Amino acid sequence: VQLVESGGGLVQPGGSLRLSCAAYGFTFSKYDMSWERQALGKERESVAFINSAGSSTNYADSVKGRFTISRDNDKDMVYLQMNSLRPEDTAVYYCKRGRGLAAYWGQGTQVTVSS
Repeated sequence: VQLVESGGGLVQPGGSLRLSCAAYGFTFSKYDMSWERQALGKERESVAFINSAGSSTNYADSVKGRFTISRDNDKDMVYLQMNSLRPEDTAVYYCKRGRGLAAYWGQGTQVTVSS
């Protein structure tokens, strides 16, 4: 099992980034997926969730209306489109498979929002 995130970087406030997560080694279409983030000195928090079919999504209040999670079950990919980025969105972003005993995380990608 492997999850590989990409797309992070440095962006100015108000800018956009698109994170990608490639999944390997498991039947991707059977698992709910989510994005979590952890800022320096803070607890990890869930940002966005998408069910296995891609028919249902959920977002943290702090990103609702700015971030969009999506997935492509043919390509075993999950994405996070981040618009109107703010300095408080600065964190390491992690792709997560499933929940509980089936949970698995990637290595993370750094997103820094700064002028």
